Amino acid sequence: MPALTSSPSVKIIGANGQISLGKQFAGRQVLVEEKEAGVWLIRTATVIPDNERWLHEPQAAADLSNALAWSANNPASDAQTDALFSSVLSSASPSE
Repeated sequence: MPALTSSPSVKIIGANGQISLGKQFAGRQVLVEEKEAGVWLIRTATVIPDNERWLHEPQAAADLSNALAWSANNPASDAQTDALFSSVLSSASPSE
């Protein structure tokens, strides 16, 4: 990724402690590191929630890849829907 450099700009930290980085960063998540007193490094980031981290493990990625390949070779079809419903309904025992 090419490094973008620009000349420094002056920003004012508001009374509520916020600073505006510009509309191009609106809604983005950032990492803020305080390198020393009054010196911050701000980087855009993609944060993965803890309960979704397993999706990024190698085994989950392999399983997902296999599932996508299977679905590409086995397209969905409604051709046997009526037969399936008939089979399920005829095998269901009446409840008493």
